[in-house]
Amino acid sequence: MIVGWQVYAEESAAQASEVLKDLCAREAIQPNQVILHSDNGGPMKGATMLATLQALGVMPSLSRPSVSNDNPYSESLFKTLRYRPAYPLKPFDTLCAARNWVTELARWYNHEHRHSAIRFVTPAQRHNNLDQGILDRRAALYESARQNNPLRWEGQIRNWQRVHVVHLNPDRADKTSTVPPPFHEDLKAA
Repeated sequence: MIVGWQVYAEESAAQASEVLKDLCAREAIQPNQVILHSDNGGPMKGATMLATLQALGVMPSLSRPSVSNDNPYSESLFKTLRYRPAYPLKPFDTLCAARNWVTELARWYNHEHRHSAIRFVTPAQRHNNLDQGILDRRAALYESARQNNPLRWEGQIRNWQRVHVVHLNPDRADKTSTVPPPFHEDLKAA
């Protein structure tokens, strides 16, 4: 989930520190609870940011020099965003326009975009621990559909168990799975 962001006209360690302080307060992040992985840009390595990280108990982690994909989760997020139909093809006219676009993008990503890695729930549903109820309802709906029309189903229903650890590009034990197509929760079983 995108839990914190800001758009400024220029980068600075002071601004990055303010965003981080606000984020830690809003999310009730405790000392030694999280690691902030970032690029090697000056604002992230600056004394102001490092002092803020230390005061908040956030462990810094920097990408290796000249390694653009050291943070695969960020890279995955950027790819998702770049392939959105609404991705801008030209620069924003104003700082306000850029902020408005990012506001809408973060809203879409957090509250509408369903991730396959977390069983097609939104990041906000997962972040707010609402996913288990959704997954339980989906499992019940699939099982009901299977009971009502057993000829449609081959093998077990889709796995709607909560994913506790998420990996990018996990190893697949069985690449030839015959899982039926998704049965959306807003559809009623026939």
